[in-house]
Amino acid sequence: MSRRDPLATPRSRKLAPFYDQDAFGRFAETIARTLGTARFLVIQSVLVAIWVAVNVAFLTLRWDPYPFILLNLMFSVQAAYAAPLILLAQNRQEERDRRQAENDRAVAAATQANAEYLARELASVRLALSSIVTIDELRDQLDEMVTRLEKQARD
Repeated sequence: MSRRDPLATPRSRKLAPFYDQDAFGRFAETIARTLGTARFLVIQSVLVAIWVAVNVAFLTLRWDPYPFILLNLMFSVQAAYAAPLILLAQNRQEERDRRQAENDRAVAAATQANAEYLARELASVRLALSSIVTIDELRDQLDEMVTRLEKQARD
């Protein structure tokens, strides 16, 4: 592994089995969404309480006596699978967030460029309009010319 290889990207292996990364990623996101809910915690807590109650109260149904080694093993397996699936889901979300941020930056840059263009156009229109004669100015000039012509005609 060279120093330039990113650690977040696994190295490709020639003998690795093929699987659809996108489908597996969607599966991981579904698991992460499920594990992160209050409903899951309540259901898991109820099942653990039933497990403990059955194994403590009923002598004939004890499949996992007091230190509850099987229950601890199940929690360990759950944690061993849940942690990488949650990390995979977080990585996928991070990638989507990165793409969205890049898109937002591009849209913001285009919007700023458009706003600057419109500001320049507005400034040029203002400059062009500043040299245009208004109706009042034209009327004053015509009145002044008529007055001069009338004065010349009398003289």
